[in-house]
Amino acid sequence: MSEFKLHHLVRELLELLKSKNTPEEYVECLQKSISANKLGTSVSHIAIQSQVQTLASRCLNHQAFLGKYDDLKQKNVDYLGSFIQLLHLISQDIGVKEFLSKTVKTNAVTNESCSKVTFTKDELPQVKNRLKKAVTKKSLNIIDNNTSRLLNRSGPPLPITPSVTSWVQRRPSMSWDFSSTSIMTVTTQISSIPSASQENLLIEDLLNILMGLPACYIEPLELKGPYDTREFAINECVDQSLKELVKQILPLASHYSVVQRFTEEKMRFEFGQVNNALAECMSAIIVEYTLFVTQLETESRSGNLNLHKMWYYIQSNMHSLSIVCDIATRVNKSDAVGGKVLSLLHDQISAYTGDYKAQDLCVHLMQAASVPYMKMLGMWIYKGIISDPIDEFLVEDQEVVQKEDMPVDYSADYWDKKYIIRRERIPTFLEPVADIILRAGKYLNVIRQCGRTLNHKVETIEYKLEERHYIEAIENAYKYASQTLLELGNFIVTFLALCEKELSKNINDVIQARLDSLLDLALRLSCSCSDPYKDDLRTELLPYDLQFQMFKILSIQTMAEPDYWSNGECSNLSVIQTFTFSYEVRWPVSLILNRKSLACYQMIFRHLFYCKYVERMICQVWRSNKVTKKFPFHAAKQYRNAFALRQRMLHCVQNLEYHMMVEVIEPHWCTFVQKISKVSNVDEILSCHFDFLDACLKDCMLTIPDLLSIVTKILAICVSFCKFMQGDTGFQGESYEYEGSQIQSFEDSISKLDIEFTSALMQLLDQINDMNRGTSDYERLFNLLYRLDFNSFYSGKFESMGLDKLKMEASG
Repeated sequence: MSEFKLHHLVRELLELLKSKNTPEEYVECLQKSISANKLGTSVSHIAIQSQVQTLASRCLNHQAFLGKYDDLKQKNVDYLGSFIQLLHLISQDIGVKEFLSKTVKTNAVTNESCSKVTFTKDELPQVKNRLKKAVTKKSLNIIDNNTSRLLNRSGPPLPITPSVTSWVQRRPSMSWDFSSTSIMTVTTQISSIPSASQENLLIEDLLNILMGLPACYIEPLELKGPYDTREFAINECVDQSLKELVKQILPLASHYSVVQRFTEEKMRFEFGQVNNALAECMSAIIVEYTLFVTQLETESRSGNLNLHKMWYYIQSNMHSLSIVCDIATRVNKSDAVGGKVLSLLHDQISAYTGDYKAQDLCVHLMQAASVPYMKMLGMWIYKGIISDPIDEFLVEDQEVVQKEDMPVDYSADYWDKKYIIRRERIPTFLEPVADIILRAGKYLNVIRQCGRTLNHKVETIEYKLEERHYIEAIENAYKYASQTLLELGNFIVTFLALCEKELSKNINDVIQARLDSLLDLALRLSCSCSDPYKDDLRTELLPYDLQFQMFKILSIQTMAEPDYWSNGECSNLSVIQTFTFSYEVRWPVSLILNRKSLACYQMIFRHLFYCKYVERMICQVWRSNKVTKKFPFHAAKQYRNAFALRQRMLHCVQNLEYHMMVEVIEPHWCTFVQKISKVSNVDEILSCHFDFLDACLKDCMLTIPDLLSIVTKILAICVSFCKFMQGDTGFQGESYEYEGSQIQSFEDSISKLDIEFTSALMQLLDQINDMNRGTSDYERLFNLLYRLDFNSFYSGKFESMGLDKLKMEASG
C-alpha cells in the first residue's frame, strides 16, 4: 500500500472516531510495523478458523456469529480473513475494547434520548408536512445534480446498458424450472397399485421432474429464497424401497433446477458479459443433459428402464451437474460479476486438482466465461481502449477526469487519476500482472492521444491451466507498449531516422525546405507535439563545420584571426557537418537567450548531434554485419578484426556522449538552477547563465583546440570506417566468397583504419594525461581518460606491442 493511500485511510478513520490527533504520527507507526512484519495480513486457513472459534466463544450468541461467518464465507466476501484477524486483535486489546464500549454506551444514550421524543396529536399534521417537503426537496436535488452532471460532462457519453424484460418472472409458465401450473390431479391412490406398476409411474414422474416439469406423485416444493436448492415431496403411499431410490435420484433434479434458474437470470445484459458467457455455456450443458433425459425416456418407452438402471445411468451426469450447480450457487450468493466470477471459477479449478474430469469441466466453463473478459483485456493491452459497458474489467476509465479539465500542469494528475485499477475486479490468476496490464494500456493510450496509429494486431488471449500462455502474452504486449512510447518520446531518434538520407548528402544537394518539413513531422510524431513552443524551432545550415566555427571564435584578438576571416566558407561539406537548430526567442526572454547564448547552445548541440549521428552509423554497421552469422567459419574469420575495431569505435563514441551529457551538462545545469534560485536581478541571471555555458563548452573540449581537433579526427575516422563497411564489403548480398586479392585489400584497409583510429585515440589520451592535475579545472576530463583507457587497455597493450612498429609494417 502506498504512503498516500495509507495516509488517506488513517485520516478517514480518525474523522470517524472524532479524534483530534494528526494522522502523520499514526502513519509513521504503521509504516514501521508493516516494514517489520513482511507477512502483512496473510494468515493460514487453520489460524483463521482458530480465531473464528475464539471470537464465537466470547459472543453471547455464538451460533448466530458462526452462522453469519459461514454465510459471508459462502458469498466469497473479499478480505474476510483479514477482517476476522482484525476482530481477533481488537478482542485482545483491552484499551481498544474499553474505548469501543464507551462509544457504544454514548450512542445508546443518544438513541434512547431520541426515542423519548414524543409528539402530541395536534403536532402530527405539521410534522407530516415537514417530512413531505424534505423528501420532495431531496429528490429534486438528486435529479438536478444528475442532470447537471450529464449536461456538463466532458468527453464521450456513458454507455447505456440495454435492459431486457425478465419474462420468466412476468410469465412463470415460460420457465423450465417447475412453473406454477401443477398437474397433481390423481384419481387413483398409488397405495392400491402394485409395486411393479408403482415403479413405472415413478419413472414417468422422474423423467418429468428431471426436465423441470410437474409430476403426479413427486411434488416440487416452493423455494424459500431465489437461490436455494429445490426440495421435493414424495407421495407417502409410495413403497418405501422405491421411495429411497427416488430420493437418491432427485438431487439431479435439484442441481438442474439451480442451473436452469441461473441461466434464465444471468442471460440478461445487466449481469455482465462474463455471466452471460457462463450462462450460455451452462445452457449448452443443459441441452446435453436434456438429450440424456430424452434417451432415458426412449429406454422407458421400450420397457428397458427401471429405477436401478436409472440410478446407474445418471451417475456421470449427477457428478458433472453437481459441479455446475455448486458454481452457479457460489456466483449467485456472492452477487459476482466480471473478474470476481473468474476468480470463483479459478478457485474451483484449483480445488478439483486430482479429479481430472471435474477439473476439465471447470476449465471448460472458465474458458467460455473468460472470452469476453479476455477480449476486453486484449483491446486494452494491444490498443489502449476500454470496452466495458457493465463495469467488469479490472481497469476503470475515470471519464469525468478529462485532460481538458486539468490545470496547465495536468500530466501527473492525469496519469494517476485517468485510469485506475479496481482490485475487486481482478481475477485471481491475473493479480501478479495487474500493474503491468494497467501500464501497458496507459502507454498505448498516451500514444493514441499523440495522434499515432497503432498497427499492432490484437492477439487472442485464452485461459489455460498453464499460466505462461497468458502471462507471456501480457508481458510481450507491455514490452511493445513501453518500447513504442520510448521511441515516441525521443525526438532526436525520430528526427535522425527521418532525415538520415538528407544528412548524408552534400550541402549543395539538399533542399532546406525538406529538412523543415521533416523536422515538423518529427515534432508531431514525438511527445514534443504537446510542447507549446515547438513551432519556434527551426533548421539551419551553416557555411562551415563546428571545428572551423570554434577556431574562428578562439582566434579573435590573436595573430590567426585574419586567416579565418579571409578563408570564409568551407567547401565540400556534408549536411551533418553544417546542420544545427535555431530558435526564435520572444521578448523579454531574449534578454537572457540572446544571440551569443544561442550560438553557444548551437555549438554544444552540433557536437552532441554529430556524435549521435556517428553512433547511429556504427550501430547500422553492426546490424548489417549480422549476415556473417550465415557464413562458414573460414569465411567469417576474415571479418574478426573489422568487428573488433567496430566495437572499440562504438565504445569510444558512447563514452564521449556519456561524458558530455551526464558528467558535464547535467551537473553544470543543476548548479546553474541552484544559483538562479538565489538571484535578485537580471544581471545576476546573465552572469550565472554565462558561467554555465562557458563551463559546458570547456568541459566538452570545445574551447581546447588540440582536443577538439583530435575528437573531430576520431569521429571522421569512424565515419570513414562505416562507409567502407557498408559500401565496399558487399554485406547487402549473400555472397561471401572473395578472391585472394580482394581479401588482402579488405584486410589492409581495416588494418590501416585500425592504426589511424588507435593513433588518434592515443593522442587524445596523451593530451588529457598531460594536462595540469594540480587544479580541478580538468577533473572531468580525467574521468573520461579513465573510461576510454579502462584497465589500461590502450596504454598497456598497444604500447607493449609498439605503435611505431605497427606503423612501419603498415607503410612498408
